[in-house]
Amino acid sequence: MTQVVTVFGATGSIGRSTADLLAQHADRFRAGALVGGKDPVALAKVARELNASFAALADESAGPALAEALSGSGIPSGAGEAAVMEAAARDADIVVAAVSGAAGLKSTHAALRLGRKVALANKESLVCAGDAFMRDAARYGATILPMDSEHDALSQALAGRPLADVRTMMITASGGPFRTWTRERIAAASAAEAAAHPTWSMGMKINIDSASLMNKGLELIEAHHLFGIEPERLDVVVHPQSVIHGLVYWLDGAVTAELALPDMRVPISHCLGLGDRLTIERGRPLDLVTLGSLTFEAADEARFPCLRIARAALAAGGAAPTVMNAANEIAVAAFIAGRIGFYGISDLVERACTHFAGSYRTAPADVDEALAIDAHVRIWSAEALPELRAAG
Repeated sequence: MTQVVTVFGATGSIGRSTADLLAQHADRFRAGALVGGKDPVALAKVARELNASFAALADESAGPALAEALSGSGIPSGAGEAAVMEAAARDADIVVAAVSGAAGLKSTHAALRLGRKVALANKESLVCAGDAFMRDAARYGATILPMDSEHDALSQALAGRPLADVRTMMITASGGPFRTWTRERIAAASAAEAAAHPTWSMGMKINIDSASLMNKGLELIEAHHLFGIEPERLDVVVHPQSVIHGLVYWLDGAVTAELALPDMRVPISHCLGLGDRLTIERGRPLDLVTLGSLTFEAADEARFPCLRIARAALAAGGAAPTVMNAANEIAVAAFIAGRIGFYGISDLVERACTHFAGSYRTAPADVDEALAIDAHVRIWSAEALPELRAAG
């Protein structure tokens, strides 16, 4: 039976990889609603290629341009929050949630409340409102499919075995563009240098999160919620080749790892196939002889303090991860704009976590509360930026 797939973040890197797989397996999948951010031309192009049932942009002002770009296609479209929520409500068997940042919470949660299978690449949904998301997934009969390469790898390595058999679950980090840089050199880095990821092309914000290792911190929090595993049984190792994506260490000393060349179509295909293996055209096989060796390093939290801050937020629980994520999004935007230096990101995030430590001791009860906390922290963080720059 043909599976209908809705894609949030259809014009981003994960959305484009998803579209490639839908086109390759047109006998198995049909595009439902496609949602983009603010680029009407890019969204119209993929909607036409996949003959989508609906197209929507989050940016309401881009609605007329999207309608014009789709003229003659017969594909209905809309723009703004109402159109995005309409896309979430449309029939679908699988919803790919690939909007970056807290902006993806509402649409992802709306799909979850309808009992969909949600292929989750928007890690902020679980970082900002993990307790509420997992509770509502169980309540509404939704299935969360881990689409990040690391969490898909952990899922495959775990293979349904009980957590009681697990000693540790570990995710890998490439180390980003600054893996071998000194702290002094990192401090002077530009946004372009921070965004030049050596392995993945994920968009500027996510690439910068990878440079700071904040991305790994977010993924630890996500893994905690996805697998229900305690923070102290989660860890990170730097693995520059990005071939091993996740490892499960068992009580008996054995280790199970998932290996694949860095290609987001691998975890996406695993989610879309609901466990079945899909052929990936133009995919490269992993040749261990050609590869030669795999190397590993400890993550350096002195040069990359965002990882330490994220670990502390996970251990603190409550709304600490929500606070941390909001401050990080403001800080990264300020770094991109040249308002703060690279270490200004971790400085602002740590200040926000300290400032709000006594304010939000309990986890958000629902998405609305998470977004209210997010908004409060963003306002505070934006106001703290001039002070931070003066101090730096």
